[in-house]
Amino acid sequence: MTKKILLLSVSAGAGHMRAAEAIRASAGGVDVEVTHLDAMDFVTAAFRKLYTDFYIKLVNKAPGLWGYLYNVSNEAQADSTMERLRRQLERMNARALLKEIKAFRPDAIICTHFLPAEMLSRLIRKDELHCPVWVQVTDFDLHRMWVHEHMSGYFAANDEVAFRMRAQGIAAANIHVTGIPIMPAFAQAPDRTSCAREFGLDPQRRTFLLMGGGAGVGSMGAIAARLLALEGNFQLIVLTGKNAALLSSLKTLAAEHPGRLFPQGFTGQVERLMACADLVITKPGGLTTSECLAMGLPMIVNAPIPGQEERNADFLLEQGVALKAFDEVTLEYRIRHLLQHPAKLDDMADQARQLGRPHAARDVLDIVLTGLSDPSMSPEKAAAP
Repeated sequence: MTKKILLLSVSAGAGHMRAAEAIRASAGGVDVEVTHLDAMDFVTAAFRKLYTDFYIKLVNKAPGLWGYLYNVSNEAQADSTMERLRRQLERMNARALLKEIKAFRPDAIICTHFLPAEMLSRLIRKDELHCPVWVQVTDFDLHRMWVHEHMSGYFAANDEVAFRMRAQGIAAANIHVTGIPIMPAFAQAPDRTSCAREFGLDPQRRTFLLMGGGAGVGSMGAIAARLLALEGNFQLIVLTGKNAALLSSLKTLAAEHPGRLFPQGFTGQVERLMACADLVITKPGGLTTSECLAMGLPMIVNAPIPGQEERNADFLLEQGVALKAFDEVTLEYRIRHLLQHPAKLDDMADQARQLGRPHAARDVLDIVLTGLSDPSMSPEKAAAP
């Protein structure tokens, strides 16, 4: 009988949604029906605006304030006035989501954001939800808001996150170190030569991929111009996304540096650009850095959001797969150093390949499906931290 898996995420930043989509995409060849829903589609407009728009504006305009709130909420007592008020607001917005869940009748639910996990924990406790609920943490850190009672299991990015889960009272048997789910395309190792030719690149030259600037470093156009002024036999790919103005200005700059700068607009094949690269310059989001590790790509991380991205950056730096740049001068120094010491870049790439977990999404799905055939994984027997 075909099992039905429901994925629940929240469109506050792209990472949670991408993790859910990766799990859904990994279901090919398995007799399972997987549906992905954004929990924000089932709450009031006011709650959605508060939860998603406010978060995005905060991390972009006042990242320091977000970092403060991240730490304060991580240390908050569960019975504090603010925590009780927050949970009451979430409860008021849980009814429509529960109605949708009952209509879908899933055999299991996987949450790639803590909000639906918290909502469903209460519904399980009240005996209003009767299927197992699993939680996928999408960073190399564990914030307290990810941990809830009555969850059937947790998926951790690494051993340290699993250790922190145990410290929060989650039973070791309910913790699985799978990595962070990424799309199956990142596990297929596209051929560098064919990908380079596709984009007009020289596969034999050192290649850097710039995926983000950020307020802490500078505009991508300024970064590209600064790097192109360096001596060295390298080429630079700049991924501009949907920013048409930036793409246009970079194309003008590329004409001044023939064969060295390759601006790219929005693409659904980032893995093919990564296959051409020896290094990625990026913000340290959980999903993007997991994609880099799966491709064996070292990183220079810049402008991390205080809180989860800072913790991600710390992990990558400690593991020797990344360097950090907090401004354009530092970024230039890092690139100069790597060009002068290519063995360092090669060592970082070797370490990245060892850390990569390209099959995390399929591993998560397999564990959930196995749990459905094992009565010991029922919500009633799950750990209650």
